[in-house]
Amino acid sequence: MSLASYNVTWEIVRRGLENISEEMGIALRNSSYSPNIKERMDHSAAIFDSECRLLAQAEHIPVHLGSLQWGLQNIVEACNKEDISLEEGVMVVCNNPYIAGTHLNDVTLIRPVYHSGRLVGFVANKAHHSDVGGKVPGSISVDAKSLFEEGVIVNPTHIVKANSFVEPTLRIFASNTRTPRERLGDLRAQAAANFVGERRLLELINKYSYEVFSEAVEGFLEYTKNIVDARLKTLKKGVFQEVDYLEHPKGWDIPLRVRLTVNGDSVQINYQGTHPQVDIPLNAVFGVTLSGVYFVLRSILGDDVPVNHATFSKVEVQAPSGSILNPIYPAPVAGGNVETSQRNADLLFAAFSHAVEGRVPAASGGSMNNLMMGGVFEGKSWAYYETNGVGSGGRPLQDGVNAVHTNMTNTMNTPIEEIERNLPLLFIRYEVRPDSCGAGMFRGGCGLIRAFQALSTLTVTILAERGKRGAWGLNGGKEGSPTKVYVIRNGKRRRVNVKATLTLNRGDILEIRTAGGGGYGDPHLRDKTLIQSDILNGYITPKYAEKHHGYKQK
Repeated sequence: MSLASYNVTWEIVRRGLENISEEMGIALRNSSYSPNIKERMDHSAAIFDSECRLLAQAEHIPVHLGSLQWGLQNIVEACNKEDISLEEGVMVVCNNPYIAGTHLNDVTLIRPVYHSGRLVGFVANKAHHSDVGGKVPGSISVDAKSLFEEGVIVNPTHIVKANSFVEPTLRIFASNTRTPRERLGDLRAQAAANFVGERRLLELINKYSYEVFSEAVEGFLEYTKNIVDARLKTLKKGVFQEVDYLEHPKGWDIPLRVRLTVNGDSVQINYQGTHPQVDIPLNAVFGVTLSGVYFVLRSILGDDVPVNHATFSKVEVQAPSGSILNPIYPAPVAGGNVETSQRNADLLFAAFSHAVEGRVPAASGGSMNNLMMGGVFEGKSWAYYETNGVGSGGRPLQDGVNAVHTNMTNTMNTPIEEIERNLPLLFIRYEVRPDSCGAGMFRGGCGLIRAFQALSTLTVTILAERGKRGAWGLNGGKEGSPTKVYVIRNGKRRRVNVKATLTLNRGDILEIRTAGGGGYGDPHLRDKTLIQSDILNGYITPKYAEKHHGYKQK
């Protein structure tokens, strides 16, 4: 299909679907209760046709979005198998990661949409709930041995029937968490987002008729396929292999291996040789692994390529069953969604760097730097979750970005004012981490320093990566600085593991220093005015400049 034959109405429908997805996300954010959704926007929304093919998605969280189609297909299949009706007026909830994808904190709600009595599609969203029970506040531990220790497991079940909430479903879910009121608010916000999506989708269909709408869907899917075909032909053909590593809390490496085959009209990705599943929560369900593939492929193809079912129709992914990238139920998976997904993205970018030379950046800080905390304050149970930004990798023509969420996450930071107003925490530092960037002709981005003081006794869990091995550079660029975590008690600073659960007493301070991005190109070729600017801005010190660039301040 040529550009000249592309019907304008098809593009209007495609853009309309994208806007509906975005409006769903806005409705969810605006009506949610938790800072994690309202402030950090840790949620995603998408629209599918009656065959569970992705039609459009909002620009939300890559690890959510890539797994939504896989999860929707599994949920629909489970509903059919268990005789759970998908009739008009229902909505289904599920957080079992082996069905819906990602991890237990991510709760998926789907709503079948009917037009004139005919199923025409699904609207769906996924949101990260700050606590779903389990052994630690925030539900993401570093040592759970099985999924059952990570929180309440909800297989597909009705949360709405005949357009009314199923109150027992809401109560069962909420009563198994540390923050039931917040959970109920967020669940209702998710339902509201789907109601908005359904209403807008039907308005779009009614405006053009179902026949025109269906023709538009097939038209823009075919158009997307042709664009992807053309882009794949620009990749260097060959077989490219790479390895990267996760860090076990006990210090040993967990290898992830990939074999990328590019043959001109399709891409095969095989993870044979990747480490078997482990008895800690670093396993990533297959939906998460797919998310990494889809995110990296989309980045390689270009941001002008529409994102829908056809975008990924020419990629084949194989991950051995029982591996850390395709574990067997009920292996623990809470951290696989947040940390293993990041390492998978780095691994894939490294492999694709051989096929698209000069277009792939160096590695990012490679961690979501998860902090889960909670306790009892003034007689009320509380739980809080946040991720922290890193430095992104240096790029072929530009420096990396400082203190930003990268790759599989796309959240905002939680404002300090919001946290201090609602939780027993006082922030001490929040700033760019100097000298953390990987040196290069184009340096990596700097990580950040974030430190808070406990105003009451609390439990905090840190789940981060890059604790001993910094983000890799490309084309002569250097590694970024690794992650460091400290506890300051009675004025004494003690370094702790980047994967740990700790008790903080009133007055204790936790400080996390996140990893910088890798550098790109020979550091000695860096423009001296850029070095001077980095020193002036406090991103690097004169000592760093002399060590990595051979630059001495006058």
